[in-house]
Amino acid sequence: MKFSINLKLLILAVLVANPFLSCNTTEKDAFAVMAYYVPSNNYSLKEIPFNKLTHIIFSFTEVIDNKMQFKRESSSQKLKDLVAYKKQHPQLKVMIACGGWGGSGRFSDMANDPKLRAQFVESTIDFIKEYNLDGADMDWEYPGMKGAGNPFMPEDKENFTALMKELREGMDATGKDLTLTFAAAGWERYFDHIETFEVMKYADYLNIMSYDLVGGGTPFTAHHTNLGAFTYSDISNTPADNILAESGRIMKPRSVQSMINYLTELGVKQEQLIIGGAFYGKGWKGVSPENNGLYQKNKGAYTTHIYATLKDKYENKNGFTKHWDSIAQAPYLYNAKDSIFITYDDTESIALKTTYAMKEKLGGIMFWQLTGDTTENGLLDAIYSATKN
Repeated sequence: MKFSINLKLLILAVLVANPFLSCNTTEKDAFAVMAYYVPSNNYSLKEIPFNKLTHIIFSFTEVIDNKMQFKRESSSQKLKDLVAYKKQHPQLKVMIACGGWGGSGRFSDMANDPKLRAQFVESTIDFIKEYNLDGADMDWEYPGMKGAGNPFMPEDKENFTALMKELREGMDATGKDLTLTFAAAGWERYFDHIETFEVMKYADYLNIMSYDLVGGGTPFTAHHTNLGAFTYSDISNTPADNILAESGRIMKPRSVQSMINYLTELGVKQEQLIIGGAFYGKGWKGVSPENNGLYQKNKGAYTTHIYATLKDKYENKNGFTKHWDSIAQAPYLYNAKDSIFITYDDTESIALKTTYAMKEKLGGIMFWQLTGDTTENGLLDAIYSATKN
C-alpha cells in the first residue's frame, strides 16, 4: 500500500514538472514545443531551458555527396555536447535538420535518382544512430521551386514523397520510435509542389514556417509572422495602391490561421500541424508615417535583428515606438524620424499563438531559432507559461 501511494506521488510530481505530458496522452500525442537551434558563442548550452522544450532540432546538415553530412567538422562535437543533455532531461528529443535556406541545393538531384536517394536515406539512419538522435527534419527549400537559386525540377513533387516514404521505412526498421518532420513554407504556393496528403502518411509533423510571410523585397510593409487572419477591408487609412505585390497583383493576406485553415482543408490532421514563431524581426526603410508605417510603401529592406536585440534596444527605445495590431494579433515597431518599420513576435503574440495551437488541438509550436531569445522573460518563457494555462 505504501509503495502504491509513493508511486502515485511520483507520477503526480512528474506531471507537474512537465506539463507537456498527461496520463491520457502518448509522447507523440503530447503538445510539442520544438526549438530549431544553431549553436552560438553568445548562447551557451548551459543557458538552454531544456525543461521547457519537448524537441530541439540541431541545424543544419546538408546533402553532400548524396549523404547527410555536416558542412563544418566542428558541428559534430557541438551536436554531441547537446545530446549529452538528454541524460538530465529524459523528456527531450534531439533531432537533426537537413537543408535550410542556404543548404538545399543538392536535394533535387539526389531525390531524383532512386540509388542516390537510398544512399542518402541509409546515411541519415547511420547519422541518427551515430549521434543517438530521436529523428530528423527535412528542410528542403523548396521542392519544385528554386529557393535560394537552387536546382529544381517538376519531378521534385513525386520525389519528395518517395524520399519521405523511404526515410520513414528506414526509421521504422531501427525498431525505435523516431520522429520524422519537414519544414514547409507558410504560403499556399509551396503546397502546389508537394503531394501533401501523401507525404503526411510518412511524416509525424508538418512544421509550418509561419514567418517570412512577407519578404524584404515586398514593396509594402506588413506583418511577417502574424497569428490573426485579416482581409484588406479590415485595413483602414491604407490606399489600395500601397498593397501591391509582385507583378502588380493584390497579394492574399497571410497568417497562421489562414495556413491552418488551408492545410486542414487539404486533409492534414490537426495534430500533425506545428505552427511557427519568429525569434527575430524583419524591417523596411523609407516608410511613410501613415498608419504608423503599417501597410505602407517602402524603399527597401532594413537590417534583420534577433528578438533579444529588439527587446533590449528597439522596443520604445532609440526613436522606435511599439504598436499592437489587434486584427493581426501581432506587434510592430515604427521610427517616425528614421522612417523604419519592423515586424516581429513578442511575448504577447507568441503566447497567443501557443494558446491558439492548444485550443485548436494542433501538434504544437516551433520557432526559429533558439539563440535569438533573451535568457530571462523571453519568448520561450511565454510559450511555456501559455502551455500551463
